[in-house]
Amino acid sequence: MALQRAAIYGGTFDPVHKGHLEVARAVLKLFELDEVLFVPACVPPHKRNANVTSPFHRFAMLSLATEDDARLRISTSDLDVPEEPYAVETVARIRAEVGNETELFFLMGADSWLEITSWHDWRRLMELCHFIIMTRPGYELGPTRPGYESGLDAWAEMPIPVVNVRGIGCRQWDIMRMRHQSPHAFVTDAVMMDISASAIRAAARAGESQRLRELVPAAVANYIEKYELYKN
Repeated sequence: MALQRAAIYGGTFDPVHKGHLEVARAVLKLFELDEVLFVPACVPPHKRNANVTSPFHRFAMLSLATEDDARLRISTSDLDVPEEPYAVETVARIRAEVGNETELFFLMGADSWLEITSWHDWRRLMELCHFIIMTRPGYELGPTRPGYESGLDAWAEMPIPVVNVRGIGCRQWDIMRMRHQSPHAFVTDAVMMDISASAIRAAARAGESQRLRELVPAAVANYIEKYELYKN
C-alpha cells in the first residue's frame, strides 16, 4: 500500500534519545502519519568541523531505538550520498522515492525554522513538502512587532502559510484540508520533553549508567557502554 502521509526527521542523532522518539510518536498521532522517516546526516553542513560520531554507530543506535515500532523507519539517503548533504537534496530524493501522491512533511525545531532563509536553496525546499515545526518547553516564538499580535505573526512573511496549532494539537480537519494543496508550515508544542544530546554524552563520559538510561532507550544505553562511545 502506498504511503498517504509521511514525515522526514533529519538530524545528527548523536545519539538518538527518548526526546526524539517522543517527538516522532506525537506527530504520528497528531498528523495521522503512516510513518516517520529518521534520516541520519552523514556530516551536516553546519557541523563539518565538529567531532561527530561515525555514521555506523549512529545508524546502529537508531536501529535499536526504532526496532519495536514499524511506523518508525530509517533512511540512509544522506549516508549514501554524502556529497549532497543539504536538506533540499534530501527531501528531493525522498520525494522521488515516495511519489507525488504521498503528502510529505519535514520535521524541524522552531530555532531551525527561524534560520531557514539561510539554508541552501530554501525556496525550492518549501515547494517540496509541508513543515512541522516543534517548539521546545518555554520557547518564545519571537518578539512582537508593530502591527502583529504575537511573535508568530511575524512569520507571515514566509512564502508559505504558517498555521499555529500549539496547545490544541492538530485537529483532523486542519490536516485533511491540506491534501493536494500547496505546502504549509504547522507550529506545534505537542512534545514537552527537552533532552540535550550533550548531556547524554556527558553522562556516558562520566560512566553515569542510571542517568544514561533515563535519557536514552535501554538498548541504546547498552550499545553506548559496550562500544565506549563518548568516552573521549
